[in-house]
Amino acid sequence: MIRFFDIVFSSLAIVVLLPFMLPIMIGLKLTGEHYIFYHQARVGSGGKVIYVLKFATMLKNSPSLPGGFITQERDPRILPMGLFLRKTKINELPQLINILIGQMSIVGPRPIVEQHMALYPEETREAILSMTPGLTGIASVVFRDEEEVLNRAGGDRKYFHDQVIAPYKGELEVWWSKNATLLNYFKIIFLTAWALFFTRSRLWKKWFKDLPPVPKTLKEYL
Repeated sequence: MIRFFDIVFSSLAIVVLLPFMLPIMIGLKLTGEHYIFYHQARVGSGGKVIYVLKFATMLKNSPSLPGGFITQERDPRILPMGLFLRKTKINELPQLINILIGQMSIVGPRPIVEQHMALYPEETREAILSMTPGLTGIASVVFRDEEEVLNRAGGDRKYFHDQVIAPYKGELEVWWSKNATLLNYFKIIFLTAWALFFTRSRLWKKWFKDLPPVPKTLKEYL
């Protein structure tokens, strides 16, 4: 049933949003490094590698430059239109195509690079790999603006991501693997849209009272 709604929603979204995305494509072609889409290898369901589509927001060889897969505050690798696209999450819209062809779902654990998957214990990896990765998910809702959390935390951003954020994200994804109902699917879609307009909203805390407790190290940020 969830796959049915994935097909319906992604098809409708592509048709409705195409006129909005065309000016973005033109703008990207005329600025930065003059490329529109960024294809990145991510770990999909069952450990299969999928290539996630995004609008280009950073230099092509960003993963090989200082900072790696962690975006820095005022990151010099971000392209002219990149900051806006990343802040509004518009850069993720091309993944509607990944959803339509069945590589992703609208809701699920975010597909991540192999280096980040390796941060999780085996039980967490098994739970994540048993599901179809999503455009959004419970971890995406909780960490609506992960870059802002990293900015506020200061210090070694990679350490904070790997040792503080990633473990809690893993717990959230395990929670989703046990609570992936159609009702929760629609709730997370709503919360994702809600957060675009109310960025400081913590409605997820009221709607999902059985989530793993927020660690002390993250409470001031979430």
